[in-house]
Amino acid sequence: MCVRSRIMQGRTRREFLKNIGQVVTVGGASSLLSGCAGVCRTTSSQRNRPNIVFIMTDDHAAHAMSCYGSRINKTPNLDRIAKEGMLFRNCFCTNAICAPSRATILTGKYSHVNGVIDNKVNFDASQPTFPGLLQAAGYETALIGKWHLKSDPTGFDYWNILPGQGEYFNPEMIEMGRRTKYTGYVTDIITDKCMDWLRNRTSDKPFCLLYHHKAPHRNWQPDAPHAIMFENADIPLPPTFDDDWTTRCDAARQQQMTIQNHLVDSDLKRQPPTGLTCKSLKNWKYQQYIKDYLRCVASVDDNVGRFLDFLDMSGLIENTIVVYTSDQGFFLGDHGWFDKRFMYEESLRMPLLVRFPKQIKTGSINEDIVVNIDFAPTFLDLAGVPIPADMQGRTFKSLLRGKTPADWRKSMYYHYYEYPGWHMVKRHYGIRTQRYKLIHFYHDIDAWELYDLLKDPRELNNLYDDPAYAGLVKKLKAELTLLRKQLGDSDDLTARFLREHPAGDMP
Repeated sequence: MCVRSRIMQGRTRREFLKNIGQVVTVGGASSLLSGCAGVCRTTSSQRNRPNIVFIMTDDHAAHAMSCYGSRINKTPNLDRIAKEGMLFRNCFCTNAICAPSRATILTGKYSHVNGVIDNKVNFDASQPTFPGLLQAAGYETALIGKWHLKSDPTGFDYWNILPGQGEYFNPEMIEMGRRTKYTGYVTDIITDKCMDWLRNRTSDKPFCLLYHHKAPHRNWQPDAPHAIMFENADIPLPPTFDDDWTTRCDAARQQQMTIQNHLVDSDLKRQPPTGLTCKSLKNWKYQQYIKDYLRCVASVDDNVGRFLDFLDMSGLIENTIVVYTSDQGFFLGDHGWFDKRFMYEESLRMPLLVRFPKQIKTGSINEDIVVNIDFAPTFLDLAGVPIPADMQGRTFKSLLRGKTPADWRKSMYYHYYEYPGWHMVKRHYGIRTQRYKLIHFYHDIDAWELYDLLKDPRELNNLYDDPAYAGLVKKLKAELTLLRKQLGDSDDLTARFLREHPAGDMP
């Protein structure tokens, strides 16, 4: 049997390969001796059409990855994808909340088009998705792990998903409609299931595997091998930890996602020491939160590492596109917050790493604006499958080859709907260019914020009322209006959606 035990922290790649067992060379490609018949077959079909492995985590902020310059943790296995492929510095989501981002990734369409504006709405699985289109074009498709879209998955030859958010320990999973409870840690189990599916394939078709983790979603429960990481260390506070939101509108003050007041007992998992000052208590809560978050990330990193080794040893490396992302960013104490939702950088930004030896130069970095509506058309384009005309995203295949089209987007549009609801973040929409960000908070508020991301990358100084920026505000508002029109979004459409789907959501 091929190994199924998880790499423990500190184990080397050499030790992993030793434990896998004897390796032989078959047809010029390394293969595992036993249990890998389906994986190790290399056909002309597979050589001509790339396999796709799409790895996605939940709430993994780019600034908790060392390849993005993290100050607080190391992610050597995720860094490996960046070193062997391309890192995107400016990948953003269109609606920073779990289900809407997932629906956007699947369909290549904004929330107001695919219908999933928040976590309450059932995803209409009858609409075209990139896995379904790949399946129709001859790919074998599978989804294993987190789904979080309420309806049953379609467009997959095989699926095995967590119900809802799923559990960290001894999770139930729904395999093709049948529930089974597994013993163990969810990050390990999802990885094992993905390798099992690849190992037992008998098809000669190219494959598309969605390998989707629950971690590091709240309430951040690490497994035993990582539970003592950082135990005797203090994680550095983010530079904006004590942001008082002075220049921001009331939306920043009326949210309910502060480290100070809104982490609950199940997040912290222990009672604080007695006698702490208000400031010391806030710092103590941050340490409890961030250490468990980073421990969950470390388990993801270890599991991605053993999965990458499995791909390499199975002879799949050359013809398999490996993509790593998360459904949105996350506040890691930044501005005093946890969670996401706001259009500020830590929440808006998604990590995006892509490895494909045939087409991507190792160690590449891309600075162009890429949005999660672009994922679906890109996967289709890489597979040679026609992109539906109604997809709102654009393939970034040329970016992977180091070429930016002259007409590539210079700005992106964002829209968050869910208020009142979980964490009480006001409804807002906005535009982000390479340098500026303009946000409009609306509904029971009418407020604007403008940030110069070059001079103020931490978004501490709202410039909207500064007369020196009046001309820029006018220009950005015109561009925002044009984007909304081009994308088919409007105040009337929003009002209709919210009448049909009253506010309030699942976490």
